[in-house]
Amino acid sequence: LQETLVQEGLGGAKQNREPVFFTIGSIDSFERKLQTLRDSLDLGDDVPPVTYTREGGFFSIFMSFAPTLLLIGFFALVMRNAAGGGASGGIFGITNSRAKKYTELNRVKITFKDVAGMAEAKQEVMEFVSFLRNPSRFTDLGAKIPKGAILLGPPGTGKTLLAKAVAGECKVPFYSISGSDFMEMFVGVGPARVRDLFSKARENRPCIVYIDEIDAIGKPRGKGGFFGGNDERENTLNQLLIELDGFNVLSDVVVLASTNVGVDNLDKALMRPGRFDRQIMVDLPNIQEREEIFHVHLRPVKMAHDSASFIAKKLAQQTPGFSGADIANVCNEGALIAARRDAKEVTLVDFEAAVDRVIGGLEKKTRVLRPEEKRVVAFHEAGHAITSWFLQHCHPLVKVSIIPRGSAALGYAQYLPSEKKIRTVDELMDTICMALGGRAAERLTFNHLSTGAQDDLQRVTRMAYAQVTKYGFSEKLLNLAFPEQGNSSEGLTRRLYSDSTALVVD
Repeated sequence: LQETLVQEGLGGAKQNREPVFFTIGSIDSFERKLQTLRDSLDLGDDVPPVTYTREGGFFSIFMSFAPTLLLIGFFALVMRNAAGGGASGGIFGITNSRAKKYTELNRVKITFKDVAGMAEAKQEVMEFVSFLRNPSRFTDLGAKIPKGAILLGPPGTGKTLLAKAVAGECKVPFYSISGSDFMEMFVGVGPARVRDLFSKARENRPCIVYIDEIDAIGKPRGKGGFFGGNDERENTLNQLLIELDGFNVLSDVVVLASTNVGVDNLDKALMRPGRFDRQIMVDLPNIQEREEIFHVHLRPVKMAHDSASFIAKKLAQQTPGFSGADIANVCNEGALIAARRDAKEVTLVDFEAAVDRVIGGLEKKTRVLRPEEKRVVAFHEAGHAITSWFLQHCHPLVKVSIIPRGSAALGYAQYLPSEKKIRTVDELMDTICMALGGRAAERLTFNHLSTGAQDDLQRVTRMAYAQVTKYGFSEKLLNLAFPEQGNSSEGLTRRLYSDSTALVVD
């Protein structure tokens, strides 16, 4: 800079000289150097004029605008998700129904052939498919297509499986949703989703709507909830009642629902005819139905071809009270046990070991009992076995085991209980004697008692009180029943009898 100023000479600003170009970094630094030279050369105001021009490449220009572009992109992404463009539907799509639609393109592969047992329930559900496939067969006679049915029963009995079979068999659109999908933290979302679901159903009628675990929104109104939490569920239920049977008639749309709770735990307005015309009970299978279910779940299991029918019949006898889910678990556990011992086929021994695991729990190989403890457990279980063997009304004995299983059981005796619905006084008394046979064996053999009879004593106490307070078997309180009222799980029980009657009961 100094050399240039000397070459230009004084008065450069007054002469028409060719401009000289410099590349500088900082303008402030250049100004300071220029002022220093001006003072050292004593130029005063006679300094050539300086013009600044900013030049740069595309990358430097882009980097200067990068923060602004990133901020704009972030807000655009947020607004896109809020408008429903994201995977969750966004805040503006929160009122959309979460129901999954099944058509011919994504039809469920399960059919009624895959549903074994529960013949009556299957027949009832199959009628709904017939209603929608050929409605004129019924309407020509003046009949109306039922609006809906609710499947009731214990867990694992096949209610959802029946719904899947309906989805696989019907030739009309099928909507599936859970009762909890209607509920959200925002007020008004539940009723809006109900409206959206049935709006889609009307657009695609005839169709079937299936609501799983309807008790999430179908419990009686006016019970539970604080600070508006209960109002949202009740508003959702009110909207569902209107959609099922309100001014806007729901025609050619069949509504199926399922729940594990009883009818008493659902709102009466929901269960009345016109909304759910039919209540289909899906109960635990009997011995014939269990054999059919075993045949279904034994199909993929590799075993001798001539043994499949024998194993299914044998296991059906050994598994009273098992649900369809329990039976499927037994078949799978049997195959796993056979695989652990590197067997080529699954045998009856593997399935019997699976039944033991399902009933008694996992075998505790790490739980080591002392010899005296093993002896007490052995005599205790033998006492149960001998007592049940000689008593007339006890269930047939199948097996006695002193192998520790589960979290607390040090041994168990397996019986084949009958599937009778009615029991007599003699049968109950023999059951009580059988339960106390283990403690009697300990007293006779060791002349002392142990804590191993805790579960037996609890069961005996419940059965003894039930004979007096529920079944009216006592001569002093004959033909009277005093069931406890209230929620026993929370301790909110109250007696329907006086203290003097309680003394008689005791």
